[in-house]
Amino acid sequence: MSIAFTVNSADISEKEKLAYADYLQKKHNRKLESLDIQIDGDFVDLHYKFEPVGFERIRRITGYLVGTMDHWNSAKAAEEADRVKHEIGNSLERI
Repeated sequence: MSIAFTVNSADISEKEKLAYADYLQKKHNRKLESLDIQIDGDFVDLHYKFEPVGFERIRRITGYLVGTMDHWNSAKAAEEADRVKHEIGNSLERI
C-alpha cells in the first residue's frame, strides 16, 4: 500500500492505520491516495482522498457500444468508414 498517512496522535499503531484504510477502501471500492486521521478523545475523524479513476470513452457506432475499433474485423471497419457522418454546424445562436 502506498497511502500517505497523517496522524495527529502517536497513540495509533500501524495495524490500526491500515485497518482504517482497509475499511474505507472496501466501503467505497476505490484505492486511497491519502488518509488524515484526527483523534480527539474517543472520536476519530477520517479525511481521505482517493486515487483518480481512469475514464474510457464509449461510443455507439453502427449499432455497437465500443471504446476503440482496433479489434474490429475488416468488414466492420469498412462499414464504419462508409457510414454518413453528420455535422451540427453553427445552430447554437444566442437568443
